[in-house]
Amino acid sequence: MTATTAAPFSALRNAWILTQRELLHWVRQPALPIFGLLFSIMLLLMFAFLFGGAIAVPGGGDYINFLLPGMLTLTMLFGLDGTLQAMSTDAAKGITDRFRSMPIGSSAVALGRSGADMASSILNLVVLIVGGLLIGWQITSDLGSALLAVFLLLWLRFSLLWIGIFLGLIFRGPGATMAVQVLIWPVGFLSNVFVSPETMPGWLGAVAAWNPISATATATRQLFGNPTGLSGGWMVDSAIALAVAWPLVLTLVFLPLSARAYRRLKR
Repeated sequence: MTATTAAPFSALRNAWILTQRELLHWVRQPALPIFGLLFSIMLLLMFAFLFGGAIAVPGGGDYINFLLPGMLTLTMLFGLDGTLQAMSTDAAKGITDRFRSMPIGSSAVALGRSGADMASSILNLVVLIVGGLLIGWQITSDLGSALLAVFLLLWLRFSLLWIGIFLGLIFRGPGATMAVQVLIWPVGFLSNVFVSPETMPGWLGAVAAWNPISATATATRQLFGNPTGLSGGWMVDSAIALAVAWPLVLTLVFLPLSARAYRRLKR
């Protein structure tokens, strides 16, 4: 095997080692991932049983079946601040500089971080899916469609991770993390996660409909066989295509920006 062909395998091996490093941190300090999971469960139960009785789904259908794919999608957005904080902390403490002095590929650090976060996202999805089934959520589609829905959720998560990695490399300190935490809520709630855009004022519904979070939520509702909350139109017909395209755009923008920010870190 030549050095050229061995390089990608070496980068992946280094990324896997760094992924294990992040996972060991969570094993030794499990409070943060456990709290994030419990928060998602609490939010699900609150909307399902506290507000759900007062929310009607346009076009008919059970609200829990409408809610669950939306909550799964919103969970992919949560944790973005944790990604930012981890990258920012490593850079501020000089750990990133130590990695840069080692004979490892420049992509390994970011890939290691994204690998750990993807593992955490898979765990969150499994727990929420089981929890949703226990409270009455029903998947009425076939296995292939359901697996495609899970793939689209993880695809969205993968793209959002690069936003967190990029922001963590260019912003430092607790202020940046707090700013991202504040922004997550408007982005997440200004979507069709909890209610249909058809129930909103026209201009606000249009903004919510074009939110990348809404695209994935609508696509997963279709693939799980749940009500979409939309009476029809182009957004419904193109939901799966949009759920593929939006994360692709985000990845193509923020992955190169993350690589550039990593190379330009001050030693």
